Amino acid sequence: MSDAIVAALLVFSGVVVLTAGLGLWRLDNFFLRMHAPALASTLGAWIVALASIVHFSSRGNGLSLHVWLVIIVLSIASPVTAMLLARAALFRRRQAGDPLPPPLGGERQP
Repeated sequence: MSDAIVAALLVFSGVVVLTAGLGLWRLDNFFLRMHAPALASTLGAWIVALASIVHFSSRGNGLSLHVWLVIIVLSIASPVTAMLLARAALFRRRQAGDPLPPPLGGERQP
């Protein structure tokens, strides 16, 4: 039974990451493209971690939570990396004199 649950979780994780790849392919510019993989890779990693916990807990002598250490570090690192990439891209656009993306509130820049 646990093998079926692990298999279903891993397939669902693959679907989530495939959806992120589709979003990466369909979106227009860098700032839009960075959201799909950043969000979906974190969700996919959480699902794989849950599958690992189910697998190791069913094979061992109790609840196995050592996988949580990896997923916690990944959940901290992924958003920070996405933010740093966005800031670097924005800095490069400013240096090149390219037009900046509109702010989130919808107001236009002068």
